[in-house]
Amino acid sequence: MSAPQAGPIALSVVVPMFDEQDVLPLLVQRLRPVLDGLGLGYEVVAVDDGSSDATPVLLARERRSWAQLRVVRLRANAGHQAAISAGLERARGDLVVTIDADLQDPPELIADMVRLARAESLDVVYAVRDDRTTDTRFKRVTASGYYDTMRRLGADHGPSNAGDYRLMSRATVEAVTALPEHHRVLRLVVPSLGFPSGVLTYRRDARAAGRSKYPLSSMVRLALDSITGASIAPLRLATWLGFVGAVVALGLLVYALVGYAVGLNVPGWTSTFMVVTAVGGVQLLCLGILGEYVGRTYTMQLGRPTYYVAHDSLSGQEPPPPPGPTTG
Repeated sequence: MSAPQAGPIALSVVVPMFDEQDVLPLLVQRLRPVLDGLGLGYEVVAVDDGSSDATPVLLARERRSWAQLRVVRLRANAGHQAAISAGLERARGDLVVTIDADLQDPPELIADMVRLARAESLDVVYAVRDDRTTDTRFKRVTASGYYDTMRRLGADHGPSNAGDYRLMSRATVEAVTALPEHHRVLRLVVPSLGFPSGVLTYRRDARAAGRSKYPLSSMVRLALDSITGASIAPLRLATWLGFVGAVVALGLLVYALVGYAVGLNVPGWTSTFMVVTAVGGVQLLCLGILGEYVGRTYTMQLGRPTYYVAHDSLSGQEPPPPPGPTTG
């Protein structure tokens, strides 16, 4: 292996990875020339999020010829946001870029992000997707619904269609990592800081190889974490539903008393069944909303880490052979 890079680290690029053996060689082919051409001291922090394929082996192989590549391996899959957080906490650069490994976000934009941040003294540069035609219709609709929901809830999510491809200053990274919040959603946390920011637009490409590691369940979890972590509007919704239910119950009570007074003989089975079902549904919905917030509070009180690091190549010690398949 070549000697580690000497001198200060001006730029860190954090790349979360989970079972990316198909796209990893393509990522290296595109990312390395971009970073070498900047003329800056840099490091690439590849966070292996518990991959079970040949990703760890390929990363170890690339490190033999790429001294700036640093591998942080998590003991188990912790999730996309946790993997990014692990990389941010270990990144040493004055500027830090986070980018996914699937090459849907072009690495070539990093040079423009660095230039814009330095020219205008910005703490954050968001990469915004202005063309998502390569995404499926379902992905575009759900993404639009997500950003619209967060806007209606009053959460500062930054520019619409800005994902986790962004540049942050050292001050921004330290502010983010200092937060005690568990299950943080970085696309909401970073804008909420209010630091000076700029925007660059790009066309989102199709995944270069392999398949998406972000299923519908992960998208739902991200939406729930975003809503419960950035707004108390759902709690207010539960309060208003309870108020409306109380008004409806009072109206039914008045109706029943009037009917009794005038001698109306109303069977009432259907209406009673519908009312009981509706009230029960509202109660369960409110309990579910409260449960989400109580669960977040409980997780915070436990204080358990969201991830565990098994190895950091910066330590200079070679990791044990990774489990699972090696190469085809």
